Amino acid sequence: MASGDTLAVYTPQHGVPPATLMALLGIRNIHPTLEFDAATEWAIYFEDVLPRNYAGGGITVNLHWLAATATSGDVVWGASVEAETTDLDADSFGSEQTATGTANGTSGIETVTAIANTDGAQIDSLAAGGAFRLKVARKAAAGGDTMAGNAQLVKVELKET
Repeated sequence: MASGDTLAVYTPQHGVPPATLMALLGIRNIHPTLEFDAATEWAIYFEDVLPRNYAGGGITVNLHWLAATATSGDVVWGASVEAETTDLDADSFGSEQTATGTANGTSGIETVTAIANTDGAQIDSLAAGGAFRLKVARKAAAGGDTMAGNAQLVKVELKET
């Protein structure tokens, strides 16, 4: 793989909910969504194996999302990676990285927010062929999260940086 190559794509149906405060499965037209609340931090997990042809660069998490009702405001997203190389009974995520995306001015049009993670500690030293979890959360309490209503996640793309 090379910088810019897609490593994986996840849809809402791939999501694994946490025990509490999970993004809720929804639908818009016939498109599945994961609904993230504007007032409380909700999260979702995706589990996978990093392709063996991953070249060892960082990983950019591209979040494809819509505003449920808003046509303005910002959403602060967080993403963190956990290499499944330790006890699966305890979490060991790398440091959460965040990015802010602005709702599209036209309802129904996607916004793509990119969250960059450098190789090494930020991706929990994940290596090619390694099993991992990706956590995605809306940071509703962040001062920069100003969009009213739910954010609807429709796809997640992992790209090699």
